[in-house]
Amino acid sequence: MNHTSLRHRFGRWSVGVVALTTALVGGPSWALDLSQALEAALEQDPTIRAVRAATLARQERVPQARAQLMPNVSLSASRNNNDLENTAPNFLGEPATTNSRYVSGNATLTVRQPLFRKYQFADYQQAQSQVDDANAVLERELQNLAVRVSGAYFEALQASEQLALVLAQKTAYSTQLDAARKRFNGGAGTRTDIDEAQAALDLNLAQELEARQNITFTRRQLQMMIGRPVDNLSTVDPSKLELTNPSPDSVDTWVERAEAHSPEIQSLRAQLEAARLEIEKARSGHYPTLDAIAQWSRSESENVTSVNTSYKNRSIGLQFNLPLYSGGYVSSTVRQALAEQERATQALEAMRRDIDIRVHKEFRGVTEGVLKVKALEQAVRSTEQVAISNRRSFEAGSRTLMDTLNAEQQRVSAQRDLAQARLFYLISRVRLHALTGGAKEEAISQINGWLTPTP
Repeated sequence: MNHTSLRHRFGRWSVGVVALTTALVGGPSWALDLSQALEAALEQDPTIRAVRAATLARQERVPQARAQLMPNVSLSASRNNNDLENTAPNFLGEPATTNSRYVSGNATLTVRQPLFRKYQFADYQQAQSQVDDANAVLERELQNLAVRVSGAYFEALQASEQLALVLAQKTAYSTQLDAARKRFNGGAGTRTDIDEAQAALDLNLAQELEARQNITFTRRQLQMMIGRPVDNLSTVDPSKLELTNPSPDSVDTWVERAEAHSPEIQSLRAQLEAARLEIEKARSGHYPTLDAIAQWSRSESENVTSVNTSYKNRSIGLQFNLPLYSGGYVSSTVRQALAEQERATQALEAMRRDIDIRVHKEFRGVTEGVLKVKALEQAVRSTEQVAISNRRSFEAGSRTLMDTLNAEQQRVSAQRDLAQARLFYLISRVRLHALTGGAKEEAISQINGWLTPTP
């Protein structure tokens, strides 16, 4: 999977850009929706870039292992200047020394073709499993990227919506404070009404400060993932938001999908296969090796007895090697590989169980999120009506200001809970697709269609 194909996969996601006020991050304004955030993160997120590089490095294991099964060609050559001093008795029996100088040299061309090497055969198969593992890890990180960016995006969006609610509440409290002062000046109200309204407004100012700080933090967090300044965010359009259960509406089906297509499980399956092949590699220490060898050599003045003599030799044959005893090393490596295979087996089973739990959790997050959002929508309508009724009753003198403030607080709390429930519903859908290795493009495109378009 190369850089271009990864961009192509994410580039197919649909884009819808919207504006949201209260931009607190420095730098140029840049409107952002969820698909754009993911596309930018794909290019800039350091975790993805590191995993992509690790995958490319791991993919080289296959050609490296295959090379061990291919012919090996080597050439060696040497040339030497020799100065030979020879001392021997002459015909009178006296020592006589002679000096001779000559040039010697040789060149050898060797071609070796492995015919049977169990270790190299198993290593080649293991390399393919390790590449499958690396590809699955990359796919897992791409799925996690959708979850991480979506989570950061929705956190930033929630912070903005929280600030909007606090500002709306600030306006309501300011209006109630003015009304309390007017009633007190007109002789119809009490000083307690003014103090209660002022206390509510002061608390609201502290909440506004906290909300603005949270916006700065959440947008900074998103900015670190996408590598670009974040100003405006697309908001969820309640009129477009589809509150539907997962399709198919069966948690067992989703669990089966996860076991079949989850990148995490696929990675561990590849690791288990690699562990099995490691056993084959260890056991190969008891097996012989067989190579075909062809050799051509030429030598000149190779030794003192063949000065000024040259030889050419051509040979072809087989080389057989049978290990007999290695001090127990092979048996030890086999036991080690068997233990590693057991570890991989249990890790795979633990992952299956963990995936089962997480799929159930996110499936319930979607199904229960549908019910919760609908219930909170009704709660918002009810609390809005209660707030209106309390304001009118306060103006008529049948309700206290505290009743009005409490009703206003309930209204804002219901709106905040509704916004949180909608975002939790959306992130649960993303996580459910990620756990089962589903089409990220489809899930993100669907959510993007529920965002407010650019006016």
